[in-house]
Amino acid sequence: MTNAETSVSKATISRLPSYLRYLKGEAGKGVEYVSSAALAKDIGASGVGVRKDLALVSSRPGKPRYGFEVRQLIVDIEKFLGYHRWTNAVVVGAGKLGRAILSYEGFENYGINVIAAFDAAPAKVGGLNGKPVYPMERLSEIAAQNAVKVAILTVPLHAAQEACDSIVSAGIGAVLNFAPVHLRVPEGVLVKYEDLAVSLAALCGECADQIGIDQKK
Repeated sequence: MTNAETSVSKATISRLPSYLRYLKGEAGKGVEYVSSAALAKDIGASGVGVRKDLALVSSRPGKPRYGFEVRQLIVDIEKFLGYHRWTNAVVVGAGKLGRAILSYEGFENYGINVIAAFDAAPAKVGGLNGKPVYPMERLSEIAAQNAVKVAILTVPLHAAQEACDSIVSAGIGAVLNFAPVHLRVPEGVLVKYEDLAVSLAALCGECADQIGIDQKK
């Protein structure tokens, strides 16, 4: 990372992908310029925050009355986030969720190449949409051959720690975990937890709060 990158807060970095999605949508509609105020309004963010974020990562200042050049800003954000450098990832657990993730094509928009899935069940070994599903025994081999940096863990709760241990043994340093369990990993291995039930419950809570607000109006 450059000094500029390390000076940017985690909060800013977490917001950049949402800017990127918006900008790609605008580029698809033929929009050439966008102001930070318009971007903030359309995605429901703070105008001051968006302006500061874009000033940190854009290579060119916005033009008066026009704003930022959309395509250049896309390039700048992708470069800052490292999307211009392909990252190979694998799915560990070829059940319904794992197979859905393996089939999803949107990762390529962010420089992520999900190359294969792995599963301990022989019946699930084979292929899906042109991508292989290997037995777990080959995880270390395939990870080393393809410089895999990230594993997406989609196994059941009872199998999560063992599968995580295999991921760590394969030299993979980052895990996106969908299993509802806390994983024990060595220092230096990154784990991000994604609990679909918790996310849905939080969304339902926000929805209920919003309905309550609307009813009071």
